[in-house]
Amino acid sequence: MKISEAARQSGLPAKTIRYYESIGLFNSERQQNGYRDYQERDVKQLRFINRARQLGFSLDECRGLLQLFRDPHRASRHVKELAESRMHLIDEQIANLMAMKETLSGLITQCPGNDESDCIILDELADEKH
Repeated sequence: MKISEAARQSGLPAKTIRYYESIGLFNSERQQNGYRDYQERDVKQLRFINRARQLGFSLDECRGLLQLFRDPHRASRHVKELAESRMHLIDEQIANLMAMKETLSGLITQCPGNDESDCIILDELADEKH
């Protein structure tokens, strides 16, 4: 199948598929004329990558997950370790976002939002102590 059909079936833009191929994350077969030829197994792997990316896995992590996915002798503990590591990073990101939200919320509360030039938000952003 052509890349346009693989893109449609996988939910990934053709440009993204080409990028994944250029970095060696994914490889399709080439016809004699040089055109890519995608098989159902390729679409399955592209869907896998797409879903893993939606769950926040990095490209390197996707590479590792794909290796495990392709290995019928894999140990599920390796997959679980990768997933737990990703979840830990997500928890850290959530904590950081909540702290950012609290700080911004406090600044918004302190800002009078009137026609005066004084602005606590700008003052805080310019503060070199942070």
